[in-house]
Amino acid sequence: MTALLALGGVALAVINAGRPSAPAASAAFGESAVVESRIRDLSAIAPVAAPPTVPAGSANPNPNPDSESDPDAPAGEDPAPRNPDPRNPDPRDPGSRDPASPGPTPGPEAGRTPVPEPGTTGAPGLASTPPRLLVISPSTLTEQTKEDISRLKYVQKIDSFDGGAVKVSGVGLNLIAVDPDRFRAWAPRAVAEQQGIWNALTRGEFVADSAAARRLGLVLGSEYQVDGGPRLRAAASAGFGLPGVDGIVGEETGRRLGLLPGVALLVHSSEKAAGVLRTRVGRLLGPGSQVVAVGARTVKPTLKPTTGATTGRAGAGRVRRVAVGRPGSYLELYRKAAGVCPGLSWTVLAAIGQVESSHGRNNGPSSAGARGPMQFMPATWKAYGVDGDGDGIADIWNPYDAVPGAANYLCANGAGRGGKKLEKAIWFYNHSWSYVAKVMGISRGYAAAYP
Repeated sequence: MTALLALGGVALAVINAGRPSAPAASAAFGESAVVESRIRDLSAIAPVAAPPTVPAGSANPNPNPDSESDPDAPAGEDPAPRNPDPRNPDPRDPGSRDPASPGPTPGPEAGRTPVPEPGTTGAPGLASTPPRLLVISPSTLTEQTKEDISRLKYVQKIDSFDGGAVKVSGVGLNLIAVDPDRFRAWAPRAVAEQQGIWNALTRGEFVADSAAARRLGLVLGSEYQVDGGPRLRAAASAGFGLPGVDGIVGEETGRRLGLLPGVALLVHSSEKAAGVLRTRVGRLLGPGSQVVAVGARTVKPTLKPTTGATTGRAGAGRVRRVAVGRPGSYLELYRKAAGVCPGLSWTVLAAIGQVESSHGRNNGPSSAGARGPMQFMPATWKAYGVDGDGDGIADIWNPYDAVPGAANYLCANGAGRGGKKLEKAIWFYNHSWSYVAKVMGISRGYAAAYP
């Protein structure tokens, strides 16, 4: 994130000036008293390791009877698909792709990379020019500065792009806005060859960096409301390898977001010359500018999968085992599963279990593809699912696996530290502060009922 710190401060001033900020978590907690009494007799509910009550592949419009739609969604628009466990190394299953749609029309400039026909994955004739340096300026780079950089010894190619920082529910995203046709040559070849990536940018959608998708818990296929701005659909993720850059959008989307023009610059040279060039480029820039080395990196992009791409089961040897066993009631199960995350109260797991499936009464799949008593997406389950009952399988439908899996996921987001870290971990489970308030309120109710 350090590469765009200076840029982010400038961009946020432009994007958020005069606009209301996202509601703070504490402001939403005023509603919690309403739900504190809505608790279940957990000692009377027995976990059942059973397949879904709704046939796999069918859409369940209301899988979570205690859940609410996103209160921040604009009137007349459908809320973003819900996903309780967005964080995973590949936020959606690899290999699945968005339906092909027409790519951008090549411009008249000589040498511009031709765009493959819709439905193809290759990029014939693409000359890859991996960036060696990323330049970030607090203001638009002048044409003279860019010309001076281009004339430096060892510089083979440069290109500038718009950039800035936006916030989604108070969480910062550093973005650059690109012409897909021009930027494609700067992407790792494995990314450049995926036509779905470039189609998504042309459609005005957001392509997240793989590392950012994991860190921020982004859910591919979901729409995110930018604080004081438009909604963005996270269509895909890929390893662009640009330090501090959380994602890419198209130029028109960048203008809608208020990103600053021409503040990001990529420089291509031989790998050996990158160190020397970093010093020389730095001398040509004004105060506050940053020059960051870009390491070679090739990560296969991940696109949104079709529903039912995986079974939600993982074989032995590929899953983490935790000692939960098969308790006879949800009360005991939640208490034992909390031990997976030291510092996490079992009442938080109970509250999430109530909101997501009413303690296994409605396991989905949801219309977004979330499954099981804790409503995981299958691809995320691959990263955070555990074997809780010792049968050698991490089963998304099995409460003895799903509940400790939820504890595992929450812990990865800092839930064991309590306070604001806990609230943020719950927010990562479902990107809504009203959801956080509801879970915290029900959690307090269970704490009072079972002291």
